[in-house]
Amino acid sequence: MPTMTAALHDGNGHMRIADVQAPEVGPGDAVIRVRQAGICGSDLLNYGVNTTPELTPGGHEVAGEIVEVGPGVDPSRVGQRVAVDTIAHGRACGVCWYCRMGQVRQCLDKSEDGGGGFAELMKRRAKGCYELPDDLSWEEGALVEPLAVSVHAVRRGGMAPGETVVVLGAGTIGLTAVAAARALGAGKVFATARHEHQAVLAKRLGADDALPPDGPGLWDALADATEGRGADLTIETVGGNSDATLKQSIKTTRMQGRIVILGGFRQPMTIDWMEPLLSEQSIIFSSCYSIMDGRHDYELAIDLMASGRAPLKQMVTHKFPLRDIQKGFDTASNKSTGSIKVQLDV
Repeated sequence: MPTMTAALHDGNGHMRIADVQAPEVGPGDAVIRVRQAGICGSDLLNYGVNTTPELTPGGHEVAGEIVEVGPGVDPSRVGQRVAVDTIAHGRACGVCWYCRMGQVRQCLDKSEDGGGGFAELMKRRAKGCYELPDDLSWEEGALVEPLAVSVHAVRRGGMAPGETVVVLGAGTIGLTAVAAARALGAGKVFATARHEHQAVLAKRLGADDALPPDGPGLWDALADATEGRGADLTIETVGGNSDATLKQSIKTTRMQGRIVILGGFRQPMTIDWMEPLLSEQSIIFSSCYSIMDGRHDYELAIDLMASGRAPLKQMVTHKFPLRDIQKGFDTASNKSTGSIKVQLDV
């Protein structure tokens, strides 16, 4: 059986390079030669604990070139440059009720996850491979996934043009949420940022201000901009083991405003629901991406980047070859390096 080079988690918090079986194309599939793969914050969390050693590679922020297609796929797609939806449309059955409604993330009969972008090759359903314009780089192609996550959140939150938006957190998803809100027509955008280099980039991507997560600065700026009402829409992107940003999202959102939860919380949270109940706030959870109003979030994300409305390439602060993936993880984990988005040249 043909093999390929891949990076696998050893189960003890480190990545190792190994030869693994290359993917075999099947009906409706595309095999993609990975060109660029991003390291996500969820990768850092999932690989930072003791787990069962991986047998197949991870990596879900992926851009590459289709090199083989299976039966039922237009053969002219071979050679196409694509951003790959590795989680939803790239594995969805296409026939269950959720797929028919466009909610491919919720598919009831997903295909097996045969491995992600921390490898030379990967396989997904061809319908989950979204063509990249020639003028988008591989680095930008691998940023389509995190931008699509934030585009989905803004759309789920029902943001109307001119509304005031608060983004809590300035990691990758926080920054792409700033860019998505600005590109989709927000009036004012405020962000919280723990590190100065994150705050600087948040402003470059469209935030009117980026303030420390603690202290009165955020509310003072927000109250001044909204006559004391608060945000129409707050997007929480931090998650973790603390309820601080959940409570903050309730405080920063106006009465009858909306709160979208993007952050992944790692343990149960106890929240006093009386305040959001009396304020009639809507709390909405958002996970990955889907098809809304006839368009996949990937399609909209690609359009925003190609048009220049979401200039995300500046987010890529570090790149490493696949064989140096452990250096990439160490750099992404240590914000004193100035890292924002670390990517792998595969």
